[in-house]
Amino acid sequence: MKERVIVVTGGNRGIGHEICRQLAQLGLIVVLTSRNEKEGLEAVANFNKQGLSVRFHPLDVTSPSQILKLKDFLSKEFGRCDCIVNNAGIFLDNKEGNFFNTDIATVRQTMETNTYGPYMLCQALVELMKKNNYGRIVNMSSGLGQLNDMGGGYAAYRMSKTAINVITKVLAAELAGTNILVNSMCPGWVKTRMGGAGATRSVKEGADTAVWLSTLPDGGPTGKIFRDRQEVPW
Repeated sequence: MKERVIVVTGGNRGIGHEICRQLAQLGLIVVLTSRNEKEGLEAVANFNKQGLSVRFHPLDVTSPSQILKLKDFLSKEFGRCDCIVNNAGIFLDNKEGNFFNTDIATVRQTMETNTYGPYMLCQALVELMKKNNYGRIVNMSSGLGQLNDMGGGYAAYRMSKTAINVITKVLAAELAGTNILVNSMCPGWVKTRMGGAGATRSVKEGADTAVWLSTLPDGGPTGKIFRDRQEVPW
């Protein structure tokens, strides 16, 4: 397990930061990426002071050129990528917003980060997983993206999270038999900058299922959506 290399997007704060911590505490090599380079470097410096093996690489998930630079870094530095945690995300919907007053620009920007970014990252990095016949992909979803319980409001965010579940299903099917397991997870309502102070769950609780899915044994579930390590309908 110690040689495993795990990429976590949006690892500079919130749930992503805690995912990095928990994975590094397991002895894994964590590559923390973030769009904000200053915050990312500060987070890595703090982890390193704690004796945790965390490296930093800048990444705006909406940038194809930065994704290719990350792939090149992983290839040259480690010769592998064993896991991607697609955690980076944005929530731009107005709290009082609905389908009719949500600007299409908000939808496009949300989809670029929450959906197209993970799509491009998987396209680029799965090649490195196939080389070693091992991979784990964890996509950060949300209960707001569950079709079986879909409601009104938050149109852009809901669509982006429903779409990430589709990516999970399609990718899992296309990678069947390769020992690359692809799953989505919902962290619940977590006390982060995005979740707000009124949220009911700690970042430790929110990160747990992502860490579990990142370290699944061979033959583990794929193409599923989880909350608290339990499969949920979507």
